[in-house]
Amino acid sequence: MSKILIRGAKVLGGEPQDVLIDGGTIAEVGAALSAEGAEVVEAEGKVLLPGLVDLHTHLREPGREDSETVLTGTRAAASGGYTTVFAMANTFPVADTAGVVEQVWRLGKEHGYCDVQPIGAVTVGLEGRKLAELGAMHESAAGVTVFSDDGKCVHDAVIMRRALEYVKAFGGVVAQHAQEPRLTEGAEMNEGVVSAELGLGGWPAVAEESIIARDVLLADHVGSRVHICHLSTAGSVEIVRWAKSRGIQVTAEVTPHHLLLTDELVRTYDPVYKVNPPLRTERDVMALREALADGTIDIVATDHAPHPHEDKDCEWAAAAMGMVGLETALSVVQETMVDTGLLDWAGVADRMSVTPARIGQASGHGRPVSAGEPANLTLVDTAYRGLVEPAGFASRSRNTPYEGRELPGRVTHTWLRGKATLVDGKLT
Repeated sequence: MSKILIRGAKVLGGEPQDVLIDGGTIAEVGAALSAEGAEVVEAEGKVLLPGLVDLHTHLREPGREDSETVLTGTRAAASGGYTTVFAMANTFPVADTAGVVEQVWRLGKEHGYCDVQPIGAVTVGLEGRKLAELGAMHESAAGVTVFSDDGKCVHDAVIMRRALEYVKAFGGVVAQHAQEPRLTEGAEMNEGVVSAELGLGGWPAVAEESIIARDVLLADHVGSRVHICHLSTAGSVEIVRWAKSRGIQVTAEVTPHHLLLTDELVRTYDPVYKVNPPLRTERDVMALREALADGTIDIVATDHAPHPHEDKDCEWAAAAMGMVGLETALSVVQETMVDTGLLDWAGVADRMSVTPARIGQASGHGRPVSAGEPANLTLVDTAYRGLVEPAGFASRSRNTPYEGRELPGRVTHTWLRGKATLVDGKLT
């Protein structure tokens, strides 16, 4: 593998430096490095970050290859600056055995656009009745450390307690989709003024908050780790903040769309805005931004949820829930957190690379941009502004809520262990 010299990049948004990649490793970081024998990437004015890590991606394979595959999903990830993604278990068949998680892991290895870390199901078939093969999935070649029934809530407190106890033995984490099912029967959007005016079934904040409150108490009782998926309400923020003040081992994520969009958009009845958990109020959005800035919310995760055209281009009630997000996540974070002054680029690196890698135990990712570290990197043109055009997405699906919207920032290069997967905005 040839040498690559990234010249004049603002590492984590700081002063311009040169970064020399040799093979799969960062060989040197400094000023005016020699370019002898190296391919030069001119990066003046651009920001260099450690490769992004997404703890919450739906790749759909096996079973729903009409929505996404490991190949198309990892190409989308590389386009968005990601070098590793954690693939959720709600596939067909469900990733609840060592065989299925190994299949997903090996597909990631074969395609090579980013590392794929499978997430194992907590319960057999995501049915919430019996624990899945947690130990076998952890001991498999995939080395699963994160378990989730995402798409469904582990609503039985006894099952959740047992899962927390089981994963504690090998340092794993249970990632909870916090949704009390009885409180959300028939729900189609956030419960509030807009749902009342539109006559759509309301999805109350307490349906999320009650599960989070229960689960942080269970994690405290067991002494285990719990992670809260796609936290979306101001009340949830306060529960997590309280739990952390008590020393409870809880981490939480927020999606880019919950940092930017509100339930007012549902007035259009456009199913592209139908998502689980639903878009909330402006007050919730502001609380989520502040919590991400102060560290109460640990990370940004995309909840990339691809769907084929026919599953979203229909009436609201029949539409599938979910949005694609890998290729726009960094731009939305720049818009909502950096350009507003709530985070600097070092903070973005922490929330979108360092901390998700730590939570998911993604070896070699989320590392400092310094000599001797793996060359998992992404280069961002932060001065760019442009319209989102889903026709150009690498993802197989196009269900983005940002079509035609102007967003800042563009990933120009991504390197996975020194190999360029994206060059000048084009996949290799």
